[in-house]
Amino acid sequence: MSKQILVLKSSPRVNGNSNALAEQVVSGAREVGAEVESLMLHDMNIQPCDACETCQETGVCIVKDDMQKIYPLLEKADAIVLASPIYYFTLNAQAKLVIERFYAFETEQGNSLGGKEIGIILTYGDTDLHNSGGINAIRTLEDIFHYIGAKIVGIVHGTADEVGDAEKEPELMERAYKLGQKLAAV
Repeated sequence: MSKQILVLKSSPRVNGNSNALAEQVVSGAREVGAEVESLMLHDMNIQPCDACETCQETGVCIVKDDMQKIYPLLEKADAIVLASPIYYFTLNAQAKLVIERFYAFETEQGNSLGGKEIGIILTYGDTDLHNSGGINAIRTLEDIFHYIGAKIVGIVHGTADEVGDAEKEPELMERAYKLGQKLAAV
């Protein structure tokens, strides 16, 4: 049976660099035979967590927005890819909104997203991982996925500021493609 991979693209720019790299992941994964679903988070209505705790009592988030479409895809996925540009030294708001809504998967036994494989794509305008804030996003995601019990299979990050910059970096594009293959094959 082929692996199910969910790609969450958070850039508001359809042709943005993190989205371009995410599409490379999609291509690599499909080449190996994975079934891939890709979502543009910016085009979706995703509200912040209300901290109402209802999901902890009922197992269901009561916020009626597009996360209700994403939740079953997250559950079904063997692997999840999160692609985000770095905005003001960390993940962008679109990515963070979805991540915070992972709380609905918390149970007394842990987070039901535990055991999933994770791929991370990050792009930033600076030439340095630290000065750009990319390192902050990496550390945050490492902490989140460690807490959840999900395994980060690979992180692809690089400098790509203006639209089209990622495509000018063949090595960066290849790393993203290989991440897709790795996620599909693991």
